[in-house]
Amino acid sequence: MEECILQRIERPSDLQALSTEESEKLAAEIRERLIEVTAQTGGHLAPSLGTVELTLALHRAYDFSIDRLVFDVGHQSYAHKLITGRNGRFDTLRTFEGICGFPRRDESPYDAHESGHASDSLSIACGLAAARDLRGSNEQIVVLIGDAALSGGMAFEALNQIGHDQRNITIILNDNEMSIARNVGALSLYLGKARMSKPYTLTRDTVEGGLSRFGRPGRLLVRAGERVKSSVKKLFVPGMFFEDMGIKYIGPIDGHSSATLNDVIERAKTTDGPTLIHAVTKKGLGYEPAEKRPDLFHGIGPFDQKTGEVLSKPSKDAKSFTSIFSDALIAEAEHNPDIVAITAAMEDGTGLAGFKKKFGKRFFDVGIAEEHAVALAAGLALGKKLPVVAIYSTFLQRAFDQMAINVALQDQHVVFCVDRAGLVGEDGPTHHGAFDLAYLRAIPNMRILAPTNESDFRDALHTALALTDGPVALRYPRALGEVCAKDKAPEVLPVAQARRLRSGDDVALLAVGRFVGLALAVADLLAEQGIKARVENMLWVKPLDEQAVSAAAKTKLIVTLEDGTTTGGFGSAVLESLARLDKPSQTPVLTLGLPDEFITHGSVACLFESLGLTAPQITATILKKLQAL
Repeated sequence: MEECILQRIERPSDLQALSTEESEKLAAEIRERLIEVTAQTGGHLAPSLGTVELTLALHRAYDFSIDRLVFDVGHQSYAHKLITGRNGRFDTLRTFEGICGFPRRDESPYDAHESGHASDSLSIACGLAAARDLRGSNEQIVVLIGDAALSGGMAFEALNQIGHDQRNITIILNDNEMSIARNVGALSLYLGKARMSKPYTLTRDTVEGGLSRFGRPGRLLVRAGERVKSSVKKLFVPGMFFEDMGIKYIGPIDGHSSATLNDVIERAKTTDGPTLIHAVTKKGLGYEPAEKRPDLFHGIGPFDQKTGEVLSKPSKDAKSFTSIFSDALIAEAEHNPDIVAITAAMEDGTGLAGFKKKFGKRFFDVGIAEEHAVALAAGLALGKKLPVVAIYSTFLQRAFDQMAINVALQDQHVVFCVDRAGLVGEDGPTHHGAFDLAYLRAIPNMRILAPTNESDFRDALHTALALTDGPVALRYPRALGEVCAKDKAPEVLPVAQARRLRSGDDVALLAVGRFVGLALAVADLLAEQGIKARVENMLWVKPLDEQAVSAAAKTKLIVTLEDGTTTGGFGSAVLESLARLDKPSQTPVLTLGLPDEFITHGSVACLFESLGLTAPQITATILKKLQAL
């Protein structure tokens, strides 16, 4: 049997003993391992397949137990995990108590930063370099950032300081022309031009050599110093955007050529000040389905390894809330030409691909720039358009200031469709939508709806669009929603009015979003114990139905149920409402939801069970509380 080289790699220093042939074989074995595991667990396959050679070259050149490697987002960190002692546990990728899909400091000393959101790596590296220099130590700081993440505003802010401070930092720009969807924007066009140009060093040497052949005048130009040299390079050389910021630029280079990578990285190590290496890679390299559909395999569930087909099949009785949103928004836009849609590099993920296809001029993809997306929406609203901003919950929190100042302060009518609210599962704490109810509730003029099924959602979106002023947020999970009758026309919901789903005077279950179904299941279990539970689908988190809350205070126990943090969330809103009563209620309240902590990765069902949020567990908690009264 042929020896498996990957099995020999227990730590990155083991790479030094490998021949060129063995290194190439190791790269192939790593790709096989990534495909094999993600076919079972799902994960960010395409990004990691595209950075295998880059990862190996970096670990050959640096000792990242001392030096620091900062991943942007971390989608491309799987090969890094395999060669830093986690190959034996890699089969547990993204499972509860298993290997995380992103860098994690408590997993390995080789993980410098717990990434998960785009465009933050350069700021982290800038801080690490400043701390190093203040200490007087000499570790190297390396950043691996993708071209899409580089387009984020935070990355530009960091580049500005990196160029100014001139600290030793090596930036690897992994240019695969993709984020989740194909990149957009002026920077993407700029990098595209650079990819088609000759490498920087070759062009520079050609320019200088040509000038020298013109005799003494040419040689004088070459020796005239950086000012003239810079002017000449601006005419011929790619990468001048970075050079003008004070960052030395090398590239573009082949990001899959180990020999080129080794040479360029060694040169960067001995260069004073910040250096950027522009490496062009192919997302999904080594697995044909991922090469053909890098967008699909950017983040994918379990799939058939032979065919690349996703294994999960949609239910006949339900479809995802994202799909429900897609259909509902298109239907609304057909009747209202003022509706426009905005996404931040997530047209497929947020369900706006269909809208783009049908209403191209009314669709805006701003790239990885959530702050700009929300401010753009404010401008569109000021211009008498009706913007719908579709962003995942965990990413929308990056635009809190714009929601508060650009939209809510001016009472602009912008509809926020907050996808992936609550627990999302295997991607873990950086991707859970745990905080949206808390941060949205804090914004004056903001109204919040939490639909529980397709019928609720269509009514909620129709209501949000029908309102005449002010921001409205709809939050919904990464989950399936019960399908409603297709011929049912959406209705305008009365503001701040809950729906009574079940009557009962012993316990009042006040629930929002996907926890409404959970509340009904709990009510069934309580009924088996002779306890009559009222179930309210609260729908509106802000403004709250205070009459429903006041009526609930007449039962023996109020229980709030939410798929979000209980610190400042829906349960807090109910407690605040009770405190505002003329005669404050003495009825005890159980606020059940996500605890005040960052929740790990794993399947949603597994996570809910670990948090005591299944129907039997909640029922037991309620019975224990009732017995104590």
